[in-house]
Amino acid sequence: MANGMDWLDVESLDLEAQGVAHREDGKVVFIEGALPTERVQVQVSRKKNNWEQGRMTALQRESAQRVRPGCPHFGLHAGSCGGCKMQHLHPAAQVAVKQRVLEDNLWHLAKVKPDRMLRAIEGPTWGYRDRARLSVRFVAKKGTVLIGFHERKSRYVADMAVCPVLPPKVSGMLLPLRDLIGAMDQRDRLPQIELAAGEGEQGAVIALVLRHLEPVSDADAGRLRQFAAEHGVQWWLQPKGPDTVHLLDEGGPELSYRLPEFGITMPFKPTDFTQVNPHINRVLVARAVRLLDAQPEDKLIDWFCGLGNFTLPLATRAAQVLGIEGSETLVARARANAVANGLAGRTRFEARNLFEITPEDLRALGDSQRWLVDPPREGAFALAKALADLHGSEGWKPPRRIVYVSCNPATLARDAGLLVHQAGYRCSLAGVVNMFPHTAHVESMAVFDFDGT
Repeated sequence: MANGMDWLDVESLDLEAQGVAHREDGKVVFIEGALPTERVQVQVSRKKNNWEQGRMTALQRESAQRVRPGCPHFGLHAGSCGGCKMQHLHPAAQVAVKQRVLEDNLWHLAKVKPDRMLRAIEGPTWGYRDRARLSVRFVAKKGTVLIGFHERKSRYVADMAVCPVLPPKVSGMLLPLRDLIGAMDQRDRLPQIELAAGEGEQGAVIALVLRHLEPVSDADAGRLRQFAAEHGVQWWLQPKGPDTVHLLDEGGPELSYRLPEFGITMPFKPTDFTQVNPHINRVLVARAVRLLDAQPEDKLIDWFCGLGNFTLPLATRAAQVLGIEGSETLVARARANAVANGLAGRTRFEARNLFEITPEDLRALGDSQRWLVDPPREGAFALAKALADLHGSEGWKPPRRIVYVSCNPATLARDAGLLVHQAGYRCSLAGVVNMFPHTAHVESMAVFDFDGT
């Protein structure tokens, strides 16, 4: 293609960890595998009027932040695993890039600039991933089974022998799992294995959830039991949706994770939403509780409370915490977790449609001094809009401080714009949480203080 072999100077990274450069005519070029400050050549694969996209084919000037990837399956070529996008960039530089993404989203999408940036929350960069959904594919032509993440930009499953971001024990199981599935009667009707690692009274617990499209035969159940005994794992079966998940054999240790700083143990099922990275979650929860600065007499609301990841730690500091979630089932589970941790008297839980919260709903809940908001990727638009609509209303007392935990900087920025420009808040603090090292995923936290203007 024309100009395809020009040398280009890479200026930055985009949200997909692609290098961003400009041609002499100003056209933007997105370059897989290229890093800021590098000079590269590109093989263009997509070409539009205003931009091009391709992959790096030659490197003339290398970034000081370029490192050797820690996984043999990471790369730019066809067949490479698409689970990670930033292994070629030093972990500290990855965090800096994510911090810039957060700042850019807040400013360019919402014209919000935090008073101060928080130090990033970081942790182990390998073996950190206690949750994963692994695709399974029986390749009849090759007579083999593939188990892992999808190939880069492909629906095909990568041919993975190891995965260094998974716990070492699980990474070492990938090839034995392939042999197991290959020996099963239903090997072409088993599309997925979900991993959930947790803690039990006797140490680590590894649960594997097998999605199966037909009933598991007695022979296959026997093969699963033998594998479980040899590798020290639990097998759960999922014939349909997440609600159908059940243990292959009852008994065995319960899955849980712990928040030692607060003396809390949180039981969970392998298909429940829990944070992927338990090391980071402990620090994240501790920072959120500290930043919320709850006083013993305060009443708090934990929006999108889930199983109580923030509700229960907050209840060890405040008089009353209301956890609100969109599912009656989750509310019942959170309530049971509060009872199990001796916090039933300081918590209560309600189920509401959190995407249709109105100003009248907020008034009906009464005064609360502080909020914790931890929404899914869609963000908390209805909640922020209701606050904005109530701003200045007679008799309304807004929460003095909001700690917002986000997994999507774009929706955080959208909601921050409402809070700052229409609801009377200022963004006093913000920072990233490196929940997913080596990926382009940006988790973050922002603090909003009411100043009445």
